[in-house]
Amino acid sequence: MTTNNDPREVEAIFQRKRSLRSKLRKELQNMDPIRRSEEDIAIQSIVLGAPWFQASKILCAYISCAALREVDTSRIISEVLSKPVEDQKKLYVPRVEDRNSNMRMLRISNVNDLTANSMHILEPSLVDSDGKQREDVMEVGDPLDLFILPGLVFDKSGRRLGRGGGYYDLFLAKYQELAKKKKWKQPLHVALSYSLQIVKEGDIAVTSNDVPVDALVSPAGYIPISQVASDR
Repeated sequence: MTTNNDPREVEAIFQRKRSLRSKLRKELQNMDPIRRSEEDIAIQSIVLGAPWFQASKILCAYISCAALREVDTSRIISEVLSKPVEDQKKLYVPRVEDRNSNMRMLRISNVNDLTANSMHILEPSLVDSDGKQREDVMEVGDPLDLFILPGLVFDKSGRRLGRGGGYYDLFLAKYQELAKKKKWKQPLHVALSYSLQIVKEGDIAVTSNDVPVDALVSPAGYIPISQVASDR
């Protein structure tokens, strides 16, 4: 990780990121659909059976987009929302606010709470069916237990490369500050990854703005990275 402000070094890092993103996008586009489906099933089964998932009461998770070749989360979302509202885990999902990497995490209790945005990605409406503002995870009085993250490339040291928008890194940094201020335990950051998205350590160039993950879930299983992930 670098904190160097040398423009040449920063540009070199961004060039490496662009190159790696391009390579992985092509590999994901060319991934065999049957293999993708098998890996989606395996990954979601691992998450749903994991003690850290089952014990979570409040979580953030992404709504997968097939066009982006993200690991499917539909079974995970359905499992959470299938319970009666009073017995449900509190689930917060992303809503993009603008093109400046600002994103909110709003609570949903039903799959019908989601609508397609201009990019054809499902996200929560600002108000619920009763016309009330949806609950924002940044304004909740209790700490978040779990954050299920997407990404484009990962390594087993916790480095994560997203798609370039910076939305998750900015949100995670904001939530980390909130948790510190409130003296809360930080949530467990778990990223979901197809086998081909995990690269060898050193391949992902990062800056001080890139937030690492605590663990990965791939078809091969749960891969704890941080001490927190190992403890859970």
